[in-house]
Amino acid sequence: MDNALDYATSHTDAFIEQMEDLLRIPSISTDSAYKDDVRRAAQWLADHLEGIGLQHAELVETGGHPIVLAEHVVDESRPTVLIYGHYDVQPPDPLELWNSPPFEPTRKNNTLYARGACDDKGQLLMPVKAAEAYLQGEGDLPVNLKFVIEGEEESGSKHLVPFIEQYQDRLDADVVLICDTAMFDEGVPSITYGLRGMAYVEVHLTGPNRDLHSGTYGGAVENPANALARLIAGLHDDQHRITIPDFYENVRPLTDEERQTFRELPFDEEAWMRSIGVDAVRTEEGYSLLEAITARPTCDVNGVWSGYIGEGAKTVLPAKASAKISMRLVPDQEPDEIAEKARRYFEAHVPPTMTLEFRDLHGGYPVLVDTEHPAMQAAAEAMQGVYGKEPFFTREGGSIPVVADFKRILGLDSLLMGFGLNSDAIHSPNEHFGLDRFEEGIRSIIRLWDIYAQQSA
Repeated sequence: MDNALDYATSHTDAFIEQMEDLLRIPSISTDSAYKDDVRRAAQWLADHLEGIGLQHAELVETGGHPIVLAEHVVDESRPTVLIYGHYDVQPPDPLELWNSPPFEPTRKNNTLYARGACDDKGQLLMPVKAAEAYLQGEGDLPVNLKFVIEGEEESGSKHLVPFIEQYQDRLDADVVLICDTAMFDEGVPSITYGLRGMAYVEVHLTGPNRDLHSGTYGGAVENPANALARLIAGLHDDQHRITIPDFYENVRPLTDEERQTFRELPFDEEAWMRSIGVDAVRTEEGYSLLEAITARPTCDVNGVWSGYIGEGAKTVLPAKASAKISMRLVPDQEPDEIAEKARRYFEAHVPPTMTLEFRDLHGGYPVLVDTEHPAMQAAAEAMQGVYGKEPFFTREGGSIPVVADFKRILGLDSLLMGFGLNSDAIHSPNEHFGLDRFEEGIRSIIRLWDIYAQQSA
């Protein structure tokens, strides 16, 4: 391990330059105009994995963007780590809000700014560089490695589950390592053991057969925008609990131990509010801010549109009003069941003067990983070796649906060992990643594999 750590330290500049090379490729999976760039990023990774010494790397074609599949088997008796990540990125819009071009990586104050710097190219390269450090510094790896790197994470991962189902034998492993989450705070090492799931729906209310003059028809024709606003307002009660019938039916309560862990986390609520520009928070009654944003279910409108929204005035009574709504889920909520309960809520409240169209767009399952899992304990020891202090086990409010898919299809738990920060502006202008955390992540993963191999031996 020591030689691998020394190699990583002496090659830090080269690692960062290679990350910049990958970040220059605009691999935007949601826009077909970038299809060739997405493939170019995939090929870059496959070539790079073989270039650092892995035994095999290839592009596996799907109905969309290719998946990079690679492996390096040292000894069948050693544990196998399956590494998941994604090489596609979000669109950079709005471009005018970037302080530097999104696909021209820019270093400032030991921070690298670019689209994908944190989500997920920079973090994905941490296990890649840890593998290189072992292969070049030690001559081989202490564990067997397999890589699955997709190019559709930012556009729904449509072809990932069929891929996992088809290639189950080649994906046989002991644990999954995912570096696509955040630490609790700067200098506060943490390992994520819980993720919320998701049910995402779209609602359309339609009244008259066209937009109407609000003076001529207003007062007699019910306005879909007004009606939808009432339905949305009714989704929460005065205690900020979700009013969809039976929404909380299967919610697993937080244990006293979990709630104590939340209280012990070094969380500055005032600083958190200042960081997003709010003076007060609104949580479900009886739950702290941290519990509300990571361990309780939610229901939020993500977008509303209706009528005239251009400059100036246009007096119309709109024919249609629409909304996109996401519901974050906790164990043991089922996304299909929650979407169906939301459908029944809207069907029960839609006015007789209009029709409802309800679409279930997609969903994902919530996840909890046992903190006593050997890989979790190995990761905690590894991070303590880098940071000099014991990491926290934390839950995150976001969703990574593939974690549940790995468990369901392959029977594998996932080690969520990310080094991003919530302030890294992923999906936003000026996305960035601290180069100190990039280096700390590589060193932590080097230690992880050594400790995990020793545990298994």
